[in-house]
Amino acid sequence: MLTAEENELLTKVGPGTPMGDLMRRYWQPIAASVQLKEEPVRPIRLLGEDLVLYRDESGTLGLVDTKCAHRRVDLQFGIPTPDGLRCPYHGWLYDNTGQCIEMPYDEAEGNGSFKEKIKIKSYPVQELRGLIFAYLGPQPTPLLPNWDFFTWDDVHYDVGSCIIPCNYLQIMENSLDPVHVEWLHTHFSNYVLKRLGHEDLKRQGFSEGGRPLRHTKIGFDVFKYGMVKRRVMENTDENHLYWMMGHPIVFPNILKTTGFQYRIPIDDNNTYHWWFFPHLLPEGADRTPQEEIPYYDVPLPMVDQKGNKPWSLLDNNGGQDIMMWITQGFVSDRTQEKLSLSDKGIIRYRQLLKENLDAIARGEDPMNVFRDPT
Repeated sequence: MLTAEENELLTKVGPGTPMGDLMRRYWQPIAASVQLKEEPVRPIRLLGEDLVLYRDESGTLGLVDTKCAHRRVDLQFGIPTPDGLRCPYHGWLYDNTGQCIEMPYDEAEGNGSFKEKIKIKSYPVQELRGLIFAYLGPQPTPLLPNWDFFTWDDVHYDVGSCIIPCNYLQIMENSLDPVHVEWLHTHFSNYVLKRLGHEDLKRQGFSEGGRPLRHTKIGFDVFKYGMVKRRVMENTDENHLYWMMGHPIVFPNILKTTGFQYRIPIDDNNTYHWWFFPHLLPEGADRTPQEEIPYYDVPLPMVDQKGNKPWSLLDNNGGQDIMMWITQGFVSDRTQEKLSLSDKGIIRYRQLLKENLDAIARGEDPMNVFRDPT
């Protein structure tokens, strides 16, 4: 278990906190490109900061403070122009650096130079494969990582997300816990199917003949880009891909499966969960590049006010995982946990977070901050 101080160190992500400082060293996905087609100005809360993401009429992206410097109204109601975002209250216009470039009344009164003194907070943003990424950290800005899934041309992509009412750490720790697959995604999954009237259906992959398979060995390695978790099931050995290749977690907050799952802290109590998946095209399919990458909302399984459980959303791995994260509370009380041998990956991940906090304290870049294009 952790002390209260250790738990706070690893879970608080607001401005001025050590973990918030670490997370700000990375490009984080904050929206799907197509979401700005539907609504070109969107409020964004990220790492405890309230911001506004917009695309102006020339196509330029901006991420700026949510409040106008004049009378502090909310810029989520701002008007996109060819040059930036205009405050709806008195028409002050900001470019994507946060610089005020127009003050209509002041300019009419001959006070045009005043705008040069006005600048609101702004952060760099970039688009990649249908996702919009933001960087909130210190300068110089590192490179946006061009991970392998972003480079494929013979696939079609899609993007999904939801906001999960819990701290990012309990989501990430789930990814360092191989044994939960045996129980949550087989035993519990079969129970859910039974509740839904599908007793004839059994989970595949980690079951054999309808019987859930047991883990006989798990292992974890830190490698260049994060951690790899490995497993041996009762019907496999160390020559199987489950052990030889393993399953990577890309530091600090990405699970890599057949796609990427990003876990982005909104604040201490809420997390953006982004799913980015490439889909292989069948032989002979049209391989014309996608004009836009589609987006979908992922439903959130929540117990309603009458205590009814969302069984219809719990027949899949994603829904099962989300429910387990939520049931731990906004921030899991790790002073009360009783870790066992199956939790060695969680323990190592916490150590890796602390090691990278120490690297920042020494003035070094943490793991996976890239500055060399090669």
